[in-house]
Amino acid sequence: MRFKILKQILSGLLILLLTGIFLMLTPRIWSALNPQKPPTGYHFELAAYLALWTGLEKMVNLTPEIPPDIEEFKDIEYKNINGNSLCLDIYKPKNINTPAPLLVFIHGGSWKGGKRSDYLVYLVDFAERGFITATVSYRLLKEGPYPACAEDISDAVRWLFSNGSNYGYDPERIALIGGSAGAHLAMLAGYGWGKITDGEDTTNVYGSSQRIKALVNIYGPADLTTEYARNHPLVTALIAHSYDESPELYREASPLFYVDKDDPPTLILHGTSDRLVPVSQSDDLKSRLDSLGIPCIYYRLPLWPHTMDVVRRVNDFCQEKMNEFFEQYL
Repeated sequence: MRFKILKQILSGLLILLLTGIFLMLTPRIWSALNPQKPPTGYHFELAAYLALWTGLEKMVNLTPEIPPDIEEFKDIEYKNINGNSLCLDIYKPKNINTPAPLLVFIHGGSWKGGKRSDYLVYLVDFAERGFITATVSYRLLKEGPYPACAEDISDAVRWLFSNGSNYGYDPERIALIGGSAGAHLAMLAGYGWGKITDGEDTTNVYGSSQRIKALVNIYGPADLTTEYARNHPLVTALIAHSYDESPELYREASPLFYVDKDDPPTLILHGTSDRLVPVSQSDDLKSRLDSLGIPCIYYRLPLWPHTMDVVRRVNDFCQEKMNEFFEQYL
């Protein structure tokens, strides 16, 4: 009797193990059979990390060496706030003889963490493709709530518009790229943060000849006025007021409400299983851009959670689509 029960338990465990293995292998099998489609993920962050731990997926190298053919300009101060030096780094191919497009990467970290070197994987790879790349620091929440971070990114963009000749990039071909909180800040700057939110004033905040040429949003929040966003502790920490206290600040900090017909072409990359920034944020942004006739390319990556691009397979896809987007619009 005991042997029969033990056998049933072992059979059940074996079935669970085989089922788990099948479910873990399914995303790779599906993607192998459908190479032209966005890579399929694991729905849960734990499963994605398990795939990395077991070697089923490879993680990107977040600290790549700077190749000898790439020139690195570190710790360039673009702004100083009461002794707090805010800097950016620039990566330039040494063989460039004519002004090249500039790709500006803005790191995430829930507005409270992260550093500008977090996107070295993109900075180095795109510099090797012939672009000039840059990455920007901004004030985090410990140094001040909104609008500090938005002010810093806008000031960094103004600085970059004015210094193209010093570093060999074309200030008329600048793209902003961000992930998560960095995408939120990239969208604010790219869509004209500083304009009146009711849409009456659509004046270009950087000057008539200075416009962001293209924008890439990687799983960033576009609307902080949704019920989910305005009750999320990360958003309330950013705004430093509850929605009931200052609803106008939540609207003012939402890129969606700045979008108008003159805004740059936008590429959106978002995982459908993102539980931190719901994919509905990008769905709504896509609808808004489409309604105004703004070119928008949108990839919903099935079953991937937040920070999906740390996985090599996803990062390769994102870089491929970003490169195609830049070739078309820069």
